[in-house]
Amino acid sequence: MTPPPGIILAGGLATRMGGGDKGMRKLGDGTILGHVIHRLSSQVSHIALNANGDATRFNDLSLPILPDTITGFAGPLAGVLAGLEWAADQGADTIVTVAADTPFFPTDLVARLQDAAKGMTHPLVLATTSDGRQPTFGLWPTALRDDLRAALNDGLRKVVLWTDRHHGREALFDDPGEPFFNVNTPQDLIKAQAMLESTI
Repeated sequence: MTPPPGIILAGGLATRMGGGDKGMRKLGDGTILGHVIHRLSSQVSHIALNANGDATRFNDLSLPILPDTITGFAGPLAGVLAGLEWAADQGADTIVTVAADTPFFPTDLVARLQDAAKGMTHPLVLATTSDGRQPTFGLWPTALRDDLRAALNDGLRKVVLWTDRHHGREALFDDPGEPFFNVNTPQDLIKAQAMLESTI
């Protein structure tokens, strides 16, 4: 199956981390975002970063920067929409999204999402674990971008309400450890560093 474009969602406000770009915090020899890019790059055709504000702060990454096209920090779905619109302009049928603050997600994430989507007219799949759905990790169809924009303009913000509306599926990830551990606070960053060191 053809690898889709990958969109890293980094459009949030990072209030629990004290503001700024969580993904740029140091982790090991690089940054959180650097680990995300490394994990994603082998699974997708190319990568873009959904982020708001001054795009020049990401110049070193040499990635397309996609700001939300819905105003007011409308949450992850706004980043998904920005990715869908960008990918549709390139002729892509789907995108995969990952969160910029989750450096240990599975290295076969995309393949497993695509496998769960087999037979769907509009492939729409969220990763899920025993703790529930992971709404920033998903496979999304560009064909539904206009519907998503309309839903956002109507005030919808909760990812699963929109995916359920379109009979989205789930791909179960019961991998050992915490593959979807995300760094929200300074304490989480300390834990992430320990998790990284345990794998070296």
